[in-house]
Amino acid sequence: MAGRSYLITRPAIRVRALAAAAFALGAAACDRTPPDGVALVGATVFDGTSPQPQLDQVIIVRNDKIEAIGTRAEVDIPRRMRTVDLSGRFIVPGLIDGHVHLQRWTLPRFLAAGVTTVRDVHGPFDSILALREQANLGSLTSPRIFSAGAMIDAAPATYSDAFVVGGANDARKAVDKLAVTGVDYVKVYTRITPELLRAIVDEAQTFGLRVTAHLGLTDAVTAGEIGVRSIEHMSGVPEAAVANNAALYAAHREGFFDGWTAFEKAWAGLDSATLARVAEQLVADRVTIVPTLVLHETLSRLDDPATMQDSSLRLVPDSEMSRWDVPGMVARAGWTAEDFSAFRASRPNQDLFVRIYRASGGKVVAGTDAANQLIVPGQSLIRELELLVQAGFSNTDALFAATRDAALLLGADSLGALVPGRKADLIILARDPVADIGNLRSIQQVMVRGHLMSTDSLRRHW
Repeated sequence: MAGRSYLITRPAIRVRALAAAAFALGAAACDRTPPDGVALVGATVFDGTSPQPQLDQVIIVRNDKIEAIGTRAEVDIPRRMRTVDLSGRFIVPGLIDGHVHLQRWTLPRFLAAGVTTVRDVHGPFDSILALREQANLGSLTSPRIFSAGAMIDAAPATYSDAFVVGGANDARKAVDKLAVTGVDYVKVYTRITPELLRAIVDEAQTFGLRVTAHLGLTDAVTAGEIGVRSIEHMSGVPEAAVANNAALYAAHREGFFDGWTAFEKAWAGLDSATLARVAEQLVADRVTIVPTLVLHETLSRLDDPATMQDSSLRLVPDSEMSRWDVPGMVARAGWTAEDFSAFRASRPNQDLFVRIYRASGGKVVAGTDAANQLIVPGQSLIRELELLVQAGFSNTDALFAATRDAALLLGADSLGALVPGRKADLIILARDPVADIGNLRSIQQVMVRGHLMSTDSLRRHW
């Protein structure tokens, strides 16, 4: 019996040993299996839907989407999740810059400042759309890109790479070409008259495309009535507000800088009642304003040496600083010390209009004009939000202008808020931006398309 027992049990022992070894190998293999997502645990979250931050939250991210969000008691962390302890940190949706001129060198700089989506309003037609496709397919470390491609202007166009149109038929053909190539919306520029604008808006509507405008020869109220959905730089507001806008239109016909100079100076002569009337009409037509206060502020201070010594300029490549050629731009514009003083005198009324517009129920979206002269990608958006707060916005309203409301302007209902089912674009901060909007500069990590990156790693690849 003893021998028989030995003969029976020894193979069984070998089988059990092999099974145990296989289990151990399987367990080790499981240990090497990549995490099935990430759990961000313990942060205070401003989710982009409510002004009230939520304490001690858990955000579950799988692939590129938010799967769940809530308190630790509400959210179970799935197995095989990478868990990141963010106790004492703050999370907000990824920021959206609503007015940029994109270049390849700007991409990591936007991300390092927490800008996970950009709205490009003009660039070389073929190259900017190719860049958008590369970014949106994930082949570049980049913000999400929404682009108008090349803008539409009339002769003599300010930019040689714009679509130049001479009549309504030309205008419709330009829209057709933009639509066929898959732009996200249509941008028009300063020499577009009401007649041309009607043709552009009508044609764009047949393709389901929105039209945004940097106005010159059309006033803002007329543009809103025609169907323009957003206005850049608050352009066209003085033209709609003054009793006689003939001098302003004459300046726009002379050239871009003549028109911009007259437009900027005109703000100083406007009163609150007139601004409220214009705001009421634009709100009724559901026009979104992208004020780019940081652009107005920067151009008003080009005679101040401190402007050229701003620490954020260290983030700009030397080659780009040379291309900007700020003294050359000032010379081309013919701006004098008196002009800069007049620009600064207009700034309070620009802030007043933004404040009235928000109070009237209008949508205001944060945008910067980066990377034009002295407008540093990423950092300028934080400065834009600070200027909105100085103009009378609450810190949370300023955050909405760069998250929820910017996503609405893009027509991107998957962005702008941290809720289940939306894209996992967010930023992690050391300090609370609801308490002080400038705390957006305390960014430590950024997540775009579900990928979590440190800002230090992004800066190392500039």
